[in-house]
Amino acid sequence: MVRLTDLPEGQAKRLAELECPDFQTSPWVSGPPLAERRVAVISSAGLFVQGEAAPFRGRDADYRAIPREVLPKDVLCSHISINFDRTAFQEDWNVILPLDRLKELAEEGTIGSVAEMHYSFMGAIDPTEAEGYVRELAVRLKQDKVDAVLLCPV
Repeated sequence: MVRLTDLPEGQAKRLAELECPDFQTSPWVSGPPLAERRVAVISSAGLFVQGEAAPFRGRDADYRAIPREVLPKDVLCSHISINFDRTAFQEDWNVILPLDRLKELAEEGTIGSVAEMHYSFMGAIDPTEAEGYVRELAVRLKQDKVDAVLLCPV
């Protein structure tokens, strides 16, 4: 992931000075402050851990679990589409599965902790076929005491 310090000075200055939107709505759920939340990632990139799970085939509606301490070299992407470019993922897995960034945020105290497990579905699935798996996943997230999820659609 590119940081402002990695960019040419002029470009970094322009980006740093961009005005961020101020949303006037309030959250529709309550919970602990972000600094106390346990965060998991859910991706739609068809990710799986090599040797631990089978790749996705077609429009499989189930999910694959990805441990927090997995190495980037062990995470593969089985998402296929003529419109999907894997180049960014091959260069930095954090564009699809930002575990390094979450660990940094936890170390800084911005978030409370990083979940033990993270999950991936295959993109472009029929939501009605995935409902049972999503309910199962919700139970797993609760068991891991996850109270915030970072959705990473592809």
